[in-house]
Amino acid sequence: MLKIKRKIGNKKFFYKIAAICFWLLFWEFLSRFIGQQILVASPIQVFMTLLEFFQTGDFWRTIISSSGRIILGFFLALGIGLALAILSYRYIWIKELVAPLIKVIKSIPVASFIILALIWVKGRYLSILISFLMLVPMIYTNVLQGLTLTDKKLLQMAEIFRLSLIKKIYAIYIPSVLPHFMSAISVGMGFCWKAGIAAEVIGIPKGSIGVKLYEAKLYLMTKELFAWTIVIIGISIFFERFVTWLIRKLSNSIWKGEAHGYQSRSIE
Repeated sequence: MLKIKRKIGNKKFFYKIAAICFWLLFWEFLSRFIGQQILVASPIQVFMTLLEFFQTGDFWRTIISSSGRIILGFFLALGIGLALAILSYRYIWIKELVAPLIKVIKSIPVASFIILALIWVKGRYLSILISFLMLVPMIYTNVLQGLTLTDKKLLQMAEIFRLSLIKKIYAIYIPSVLPHFMSAISVGMGFCWKAGIAAEVIGIPKGSIGVKLYEAKLYLMTKELFAWTIVIIGISIFFERFVTWLIRKLSNSIWKGEAHGYQSRSIE
């Protein structure tokens, strides 16, 4: 069985590498076919530009500045979305009160939100607000769906055995909500970065990735534009993987702690 799993894992890894190589070759072919680096820069030039970026302090300061704002918006959305979902599950009047607001946020285009928000907040806070607003509906909708789909029979059994609220949360609600929550994180993190960077391009806060993208477009620096785009994709994937890994680890440690507690009580 282990050998079969290893073979399958090796094949998947090979296919991933092959797919990346294919698209890099296609990118190089397209660049040579067009023949104008100002329109499509070659991957070699873009990666050389990336290497130059890595050697400058300004690059890392820009990454930290933009990442800090967008991640702050992400965690604010995480907290507010979870709180609203739990309250909506518990109180129907809160669910009905929040529902129109969530629908409005989901239906308004990101660009409209950014332009409206510029009236209310300064440019350097814009990416925080936009990241927050774009992610809240995802967290709220997915968590509420997970709570609503919780097995009623399990809840009835918990009532019969008079389990405490904490035990219900650990044993019933978290397993029901976690898949929906992880899905929201997976989709939401990428969307959060897209919206946050778009807000920076329009708000133009000093020392941000959005400013670098705007300058690259303004002065037709195609290599830099492609390089910063790759940086955004890489950071988005990194934080998505890191947050999902952290949530899984925390949830596993909680369940292991509960299981150990049950075993200790049963031995006593």
